[in-house]
Amino acid sequence: MNVPPKHNRKGINTQLAHGGYDPRSFHGFVNPPVVHASTVLFPDAQTMKTRNQKYTYGTRGTPTSDALCSAIDALEGSAGTIAVPSGLAAVTVPLLAFLSAGDHALFVDTIYNPTRRFADTMLARLGVEVEYYEPEIGAGITDLIRPNTRVIFTESPGSNTFEMQDIPAIAAVAREAGVITMLDNTWATPLFFRPLDHGVDISIHAATKYPAGHSDVLLGTVSANERCWEQLHEGFLTLGTPAGPDDVYQVFRGLRTMGVRLERHQTNALEIARWLEDQPGVKTVLHPALESHPGHAIWKRDFKGSSGIFSFVLEGGEAQAEAFLDALDIFGLGYSWGGYESLAVHVYLGDRTVSARNYGGSVIRLQIGLEDVPDLMDDIAKGLSAARQA
Repeated sequence: MNVPPKHNRKGINTQLAHGGYDPRSFHGFVNPPVVHASTVLFPDAQTMKTRNQKYTYGTRGTPTSDALCSAIDALEGSAGTIAVPSGLAAVTVPLLAFLSAGDHALFVDTIYNPTRRFADTMLARLGVEVEYYEPEIGAGITDLIRPNTRVIFTESPGSNTFEMQDIPAIAAVAREAGVITMLDNTWATPLFFRPLDHGVDISIHAATKYPAGHSDVLLGTVSANERCWEQLHEGFLTLGTPAGPDDVYQVFRGLRTMGVRLERHQTNALEIARWLEDQPGVKTVLHPALESHPGHAIWKRDFKGSSGIFSFVLEGGEAQAEAFLDALDIFGLGYSWGGYESLAVHVYLGDRTVSARNYGGSVIRLQIGLEDVPDLMDDIAKGLSAARQA
């Protein structure tokens, strides 16, 4: 278990630069060793019998994974963190650790589509009752809680359309009912929102995104409070899902610069989002840090910043969306985000149920990277022009 200091007054970039690893613990080298481990030897039979040493097998942790998980604990304020091979694994492992046949689980309807797929297929096959709720429900979620409700799984802002949820209100209702709350916090990272500080039990991240930051590694982290850490950790060990040491190291290295990168992502994205509000052919911009966003008050109350991904509604249908995307030069067409490069995708919203709505056009999601804003604006303007002519 990695317990962060209770009173850390250092600035966030200082924490990112120095957290998780003490160079003096390994000959003074600034970065931790990359330990490739399966077998770990014991000095004698008694130690082997009692497992009375820090490391016992590669799946149970190494100095490399400890460095990353300790750094994440300090950022999250968590009792413990696990590192798993992908962001989706960071979703599925805690769900499997806390849900059993006959349980009822609530998922926000604006959830990341692979999370929905897992819930609708594997969880349903295992006998878990899955129900979706509207993102604006807030404390009204109490009406959906049943005697067998075990988990509320949320994501704020919502995937692709960026609805804000009243997380403290949902978490308070859940705590009163003895329900575990899990939050996919990939959009904000713990720099801009700390779920556990708002009553959430388990914070989930696709570290593939901003912590890694370079579009070249897959990894997920899951952090839990004292209440849930033991069960999460036991489920992690039982499922046998540790992340590989090279991937862990790359994410740990990326973490060092995440603060300065996020500042640039935030600044670039907000400037472009505000500019887009006045562009012809743009119906609506879906960015919670904009005053025009319906959930702006919640974002302003709970969040310390905004990241580099948002959406806008393009006037027109499939033909206009394809014309927009095909005209782009700097923006790549790709599904991930959080890296240094800008990306665009026409998002699919046909999986929505209780929150389904007509946005009046095609929803285009933009990942705003670290490029120069005027160049990105020129690229978007070229796409908007092509869409109007389609």
